[in-house]
Amino acid sequence: MVEQSVLEQLGFQAGEATLNEKAEVLFLGQFSTTAVVLGVIFGITNTFRPFSDDILLYDFGEPLNLQNGWLLWAGIGLFVAVIAIAFAGAAVTFLNGETPQRETDSLVLLLPLIGSSSISTACLLGITGVLAPILEETVFRGFLMVSLTMWFSTPYSVLITAAVFAFAHLTPGEFPQLFVLGVVLGFSYARTRNLLTPITIHAVWNSGVILLLTFFQLQGYDIKELLQAS
Repeated sequence: MVEQSVLEQLGFQAGEATLNEKAEVLFLGQFSTTAVVLGVIFGITNTFRPFSDDILLYDFGEPLNLQNGWLLWAGIGLFVAVIAIAFAGAAVTFLNGETPQRETDSLVLLLPLIGSSSISTACLLGITGVLAPILEETVFRGFLMVSLTMWFSTPYSVLITAAVFAFAHLTPGEFPQLFVLGVVLGFSYARTRNLLTPITIHAVWNSGVILLLTFFQLQGYDIKELLQAS
């Protein structure tokens, strides 16, 4: 509501805006949302300090440590996620007999911006590959999952958080794949207790999708048809 009010005061008209301007507004909107929500999260958690040192931790040290290196386990998690999501998608298609419609999928809604220009692509990568992973992993894994461990074991907390994560995307047709991704993100965080691990998996996944669709768009493919077929 605040964002809409500010845009109106600035004279922004969505119907008259260029694709680059729409992409920039989307980026600024995601940036403001990320800043506000993280501010609330850290404000709440600071009320209950002291926590252990590995709560809401973003630690760039020892990325390849075999026990809990964030980059190593992010790579492992990403590999597992790709395979698991592929199986989940295949299972859904097999059980339903057809590919779920994706008309409300956020990617479908963003298709006009994908590959339209370097500015719009950069804004989309900033939204999906940086801001959204930082926001969502801090909220779902760093805050919700850790909070749930006060009442449930870690595996149950991972599963509950993954379900909430999948529901929050408001794309019922993609729930199984999002749930599987949420499970991988949850266990990767539980393994390293470092939010950089799920953030990296989430960021690479999102960025990879945007870059791949941009490539196909520039090659002249109908990416809406490709996305539906996937």
